Amino acid sequence: MSAREPAVVLLSGGLDSATVLAVAVADGFAPIALSFRYGQRHAVEVDAARRVAAAAGAREHLLVDIDLRVFGGSALTADIEVPKDRAAAEHEIPITYVPARNTIFLSYALALAEVRDCRDIYIGVNAVDYSGYPDCRPEYVAAFEKMAALATRAGVEGRPVRIHTPLMHLTKDAIIARGLELGVDYGLTRSCYDPDRGGRACGRCDSCRLRRAAFARLGLTDPAPYQNT
Repeated sequence: MSAREPAVVLLSGGLDSATVLAVAVADGFAPIALSFRYGQRHAVEVDAARRVAAAAGAREHLLVDIDLRVFGGSALTADIEVPKDRAAAEHEIPITYVPARNTIFLSYALALAEVRDCRDIYIGVNAVDYSGYPDCRPEYVAAFEKMAALATRAGVEGRPVRIHTPLMHLTKDAIIARGLELGVDYGLTRSCYDPDRGGRACGRCDSCRLRRAAFARLGLTDPAPYQNT
């Protein structure tokens, strides 16, 4: 049994969460990876999460089934077309935003942290190269952390959870560079919002465009499979 302290790491199987998992390991924690099958159309990420967790040597990897399709309201959980080829200057919150998703995921992570007597949670939110989601902002994370201190036994007993957001202020290029330093195999990850049945990325959704452009700026080729390459 590892003597390192545990940390819950939210792991989608995408580029950012794979990097965060590696950061948690580098920070000296024994990660408990937590993934969700929530009715998302990009469910290939679940298989990617399994690969990433295994490669990182996660202490545990839990997969939770919830169904956010009952609410809909997002192109990721309802029969709504995923936007493609959006202009970079478009700053409105896109239809790929899943209502309250990070709040739901962090709540599960908080419960798991209490049960495992764990004081640290890692999440790969980013306020620089992202699609405009409101639950990726630092003020949101600070508010959730404050709420967690009030809403849990550990919090009221003076052992509040800490939410780590190591990617919050990094560009996508810097995230990839950091992950490569830590040995992340990005070929294991999947980030596309609208992959084909074979799991190949579309190359045109917001997630694909941010990812591919970042690899290109680093002089690298994204190792994930794409439909038109």
